[in-house]
Amino acid sequence: MAASEPRVRVDPRLCEGHALCIDLAPEVFDLSDDDVATCDEQPSMSSRDAVTAAMNACPRGAITIEPAQPAPAHDRSERTTA
Repeated sequence: MAASEPRVRVDPRLCEGHALCIDLAPEVFDLSDDDVATCDEQPSMSSRDAVTAAMNACPRGAITIEPAQPAPAHDRSERTTA
């Protein structure tokens, strides 16, 4: 099993709806009806630079990128013998 992809998060308690993230990565970010940013939590790898730029541009620091989680180690008891 491969490692999981990094996840993008928007903290709705911090977001003030400046929408800089939408300007920088419109394929990943959107505004909800209450003017709080929402996002695709697992955007394509081709969007990585735009997401990083959006995170750095957010005046409230509401956007975070959580690192990928390593794949779990296989349990030796699950191995079968031939």
